[in-house]
Amino acid sequence: MGAWGLWSLTAAVPLFDPGDPRLDHGDAARGALVFAAADCASCHSTPGQPDRLKLGGGLALASPFGTFRVPNISPDVEDGIGSWQAADLANVLIAGVSLKRQHYYPALPYTQYTGMTLGDVADLYAYLRTLPPVTGKVPPHDLPLVFRWRRALGAWKLLFFRPGQTEAVLTGDPLHDRGAYLVETLGHCAECHSSRNLLGAIKPNTRFASGLDPEGTGFVPNLTRERIGSWSEQDIAHMLKTGETPDHGRVGSSMADVVANAALLPEDDRQAIARYIKSLPARPTPQP
Repeated sequence: MGAWGLWSLTAAVPLFDPGDPRLDHGDAARGALVFAAADCASCHSTPGQPDRLKLGGGLALASPFGTFRVPNISPDVEDGIGSWQAADLANVLIAGVSLKRQHYYPALPYTQYTGMTLGDVADLYAYLRTLPPVTGKVPPHDLPLVFRWRRALGAWKLLFFRPGQTEAVLTGDPLHDRGAYLVETLGHCAECHSSRNLLGAIKPNTRFASGLDPEGTGFVPNLTRERIGSWSEQDIAHMLKTGETPDHGRVGSSMADVVANAALLPEDDRQAIARYIKSLPARPTPQP
């Protein structure tokens, strides 16, 4: 492959054009549930204040590649995404491509969100526009010089990203398959519950089997039968609503935010998540 061919292959190409009719007529009430299922507030709410719907961003995400700063996604026109169209949001979530036709860093889990339905993207867009605008520029990412060239992310995507594809395993059982979508796509659970290779991509043989806690406080639990095989579907659904585990403990760290969001979902969705998690193949917990 020539240099020009590689340059073309690594370009950031949007998948959706402005005014795409498939993204019209989003429903904000449904979008509120997409927002909760996708854990948007956990990262994008402004740190240091109690309102989870003030999405001014600014949270610092430490990583082996430097510190990423979560963007402002409030509907503020200057500092947030108030000038965006629904197609712009779809390109971010499904293609990992910005309005400036640059690649997003996969600190934003578009590698999982890429499986979203366009209906859910439209609904989420409609809901985000109902939230309060928050002023304030977010500081830039603090990355070593070698990681600041976003075009290189095009090569990373060639290796580890397939737009529109999902890891969800479907069986035809409506509850299981709804859970597959919630766990693998909206909830992006594998992002935390898996280990990563030197390039920051999930190691397939550790998927859901544990990974480094994003807050740097140890390792998150193994979600497969290897670790929680004794938990029933009802145990998992109850934990997602209350934070209480079957052994009378409570979840902590970043999982507490996940529970705060999951508690807003319909009970059927928590049951669906539980059904899918119980179906995951047993995998040994990787060594730190």
